[in-house]
Amino acid sequence: MRVSTEDQAHEGFSLPEQKERLENFCKFKGYEIIDYYTDAGISAKTGNHRPEFERLKDDIKAKKINTIVALKLDRITRSIFDWEKLITFLDENNAYIDCANDEINTTNANGKMISRLLMSVSQNEIERTSERTKVGLAGAIKSGHIPHVAPLDYKHEDKKLVIDYSTKDIIVRIFDLYYSELSYQKISNLFKQEKVLGKDNWRDSTIQTILENEIYKGDFVHGKRTKHPTYYEDVVEPIISKEMWADCQVQKKKNSRSYQRTLTYLYLQKLRCPKCNRILGGKATTKKNGNTYFYYYCNDCKIEFKEKVINDYFNQFINELVEYDSVVNQFFLPMIKQKFDEPKEQLEKEIKEQMGKLERIKKAYINGVFELKEYNEEKKIVENAIEELQNKLETTYCTEELKFTPKDILLKRDIDFINKVKLEKEYQARTKMWKDYTRQEQAELIMKYVDDIELALVGNEVIITQINFRDSICKPCQELYDNGYIDTAKPMILGNVLGSVRFSNYLPEEEVGEIIMRLRQYYDVHYTEATYYVDKQMFYFNFAEDNSAIVRVFPLEDYYKLDPDNRMETYRFGIIYINEEDKFQMQEMDTAFDYIPDETNTSVIYTKEPIPISVGVKPVKFCEEMQEETN
Repeated sequence: MRVSTEDQAHEGFSLPEQKERLENFCKFKGYEIIDYYTDAGISAKTGNHRPEFERLKDDIKAKKINTIVALKLDRITRSIFDWEKLITFLDENNAYIDCANDEINTTNANGKMISRLLMSVSQNEIERTSERTKVGLAGAIKSGHIPHVAPLDYKHEDKKLVIDYSTKDIIVRIFDLYYSELSYQKISNLFKQEKVLGKDNWRDSTIQTILENEIYKGDFVHGKRTKHPTYYEDVVEPIISKEMWADCQVQKKKNSRSYQRTLTYLYLQKLRCPKCNRILGGKATTKKNGNTYFYYYCNDCKIEFKEKVINDYFNQFINELVEYDSVVNQFFLPMIKQKFDEPKEQLEKEIKEQMGKLERIKKAYINGVFELKEYNEEKKIVENAIEELQNKLETTYCTEELKFTPKDILLKRDIDFINKVKLEKEYQARTKMWKDYTRQEQAELIMKYVDDIELALVGNEVIITQINFRDSICKPCQELYDNGYIDTAKPMILGNVLGSVRFSNYLPEEEVGEIIMRLRQYYDVHYTEATYYVDKQMFYFNFAEDNSAIVRVFPLEDYYKLDPDNRMETYRFGIIYINEEDKFQMQEMDTAFDYIPDETNTSVIYTKEPIPISVGVKPVKFCEEMQEETN
């Protein structure tokens, strides 16, 4: 006898009913009942462990019984594979099967054939049900109905998984602490000391599970422990950004034992052997002069080369990567923080819910449900949550007054370029370049941005064929470039000299005008236009010989859309430039590096010609500044 929950619900084959009908069947057939075998609540799918079914087979082997009696064939199994194994087993042990509802006779070939047909129908029913279940489940998950217990900082609301804003900062803090290189153990010990959520039993494994859970970046993996898990992207509201989640997975690699080395290898775990594709090892030698030289090698293929081979390739663009990292730290992270900050409405709703919870606790205490000690403990937890939510609400009001825009990024990079030309000493003193990084800092930057480096062999020489950067970090930069809000260096012949200029994509004239107007709060920048001859790939513009420096070049129309096949003869480009005599116009030198002109200045109507304007600024690192103002 066997019953699963599904059978009981849909077919009514309860165990007592099966037992009664089978006893009557045995009496009719004249069978002697030796024993009863009952698998309760277990499906007959392949792979399920059925203790009673195994005991039945053991009794057949021991010759205690010679016939299995069941109500239907699917009480025994629903798998063709398992059925064939069972038929072979019965033949080997001179045993048979008899079913009350199915005319099954396994003593001859026709009976076995009929049993196989019936089993095929049964298995097909299982597979169709499974398919319908998977489709329904996938639709539910995509709608935010996650079939699991709500993880920390989430809760079920209207059957959907939503953020629990009363505890949300715990998850954010865990990711921030781990990204700051605290280990699982240090985070759990810290939470124990602080009794976070009133608990003093935080464990390393709890922190690890949280950091590895894709749900916190808005994704969900169904069947994670199976051979074929299904990945669903963006199914719930995320608590942390995908970039932060990916960074913490990289940090996990760094924290593993393979990275605990006395020497720092810049490209460890990034290089694979060009012959066998195995990850290369690293070694170093220290000469008498004290200099250490690093190598990468493959023992199996007997390949070895100096780290300098990779360094020479990286040097072509490493300073651009350092500049980009500065943009990420100054702008992307604050912008991401804004994106994931709690909306005011949600915070206000959560405060209302917590106030209601506090009221219920008070009523429970009055009605004698709580002792005074328990009441005080519960009351304190809720009051702390309310206080935290109110602080967040105040911060939200504050940060809403000052938001960064993509144009701020372009503006800041323009100002940085001019600062590099006009305030060279101050720029060098304030700006950390690749050469100023320690080896550990260089390794961390490469770990952060590079997925892997592809190598090839030309004769016996190892060369780099491609560097694969991490999409989660570099994709936002590409999107900004495509939309005209970040620049890239383009090679250009200036007279007889090969150089490069900063190039950005098309922006509408109003936006270009706003950027020029804001730049002029700091520097007396100039504007001109140039003709680009498409067939000759050459610019023509008329500069006075006054040591002018081009700040940035940009198209005046969206030629990617207007002329995708390059059939136009000429393009028109705008050029922002500065002259040798142009000086920084602010009194405080710090302003040039720590602030950018405010876009809210509406006292001046844009014109391409320089005009005097009043100055308004906003801090570059707005998170810290705003926090100071709030405090």
